Order: sequence, then C-alpha cells, then structure tokens
Amino acid sequence: MDTDRASRLLLVVALAIVVGFVLVQVGLFPTPWSADHATVTVTATDGDPRATVDAEVADTWSERYTGLSNHESLEGDEGMLFVHDGEGERTYVMRDMDFAIDIIFIDDDGEVTAVREARAPDAGEDGTDLEYSDRAKWVLEVRSGYADERGIDAGDEVSIEYE
Repeated sequence: MDTDRASRLLLVVALAIVVGFVLVQVGLFPTPWSADHATVTVTATDGDPRATVDAEVADTWSERYTGLSNHESLEGDEGMLFVHDGEGERTYVMRDMDFAIDIIFIDDDGEVTAVREARAPDAGEDGTDLEYSDRAKWVLEVRSGYADERGIDAGDEVSIEYE
C-alpha cells in the first residue's frame, strides 16, 4: 500500500471515529456500555444512611439537555442522574419543566457540593432563566423537598451503582 493511500485510509478512519463520537453524544446512537438506571445512595458524614434513589441515567448530551422536561412528576425515591465526563462548573436550568425539584451537585470524589431548590417556571416563563450552578461531575435531580426530608446536605457522601 503506498503512503498516499495509507494516509487517506487513516483520515477516513479518524473521521469515522469523530462522527461516531458526536452521534453518540447527541444521543442518535446509544452506547452499548451506558446504563439506563442507577441506584444512588446518600450517606451522612457520620455513616448514617440518608437516601436511596432509583435514578434514570442521562449520560449523553441529548439526554442531559432534555432532562426531566418530558416528565410530569417524580414520585417517592425516583430521580434522574446526570453523568458528565469530569468535574466542572455545571449549570442546570428549568427549561420546559412542569414541577419543582431539588438539584444535588456531586463532585468527582462522590461528595455533595451543594443542594439547590429549583422552582418550576411560572406561567409565561420557559424556565431558561431559572439557573442553578455548582461544581459537579454528577448531578442528581429529585422531587422538590426530598433533600430536606432526608437531611441531604453538602458534605454527604454518595455512591452510585449502575444497572
């Protein structure tokens, strides 16, 4: 195989990898290794259990963008776990949401960095101006008041088991 032909083949392979990565991130192709659900357990710093949440997993750009906006509510110990590639400043909005939630930010070490109470958009609002930010690798959204009921606060430890 001559050098020119090998270079073109390498370019085609590299382009296919990049396109495949983009299609997976926007959610057009599901990844065979990604989980649909996770069990998220929150434990106080003294070891007392706080909560166990059955969470849908949002691990692609498309899933994170949609979030809970296509849900009518969350019940009991249900939630959604947003998974990012690494820890960073994360901002979540209440775009097209029909109900209030608690947003729990979790760092790379599995520690809660912040809990935010996020209200539902009022009539005439689309929710994009309702922003809640903190440092996180994972973000757990649960029904409004859940964090208070369970005593979840910054510093609590989180473990995640993917199903």
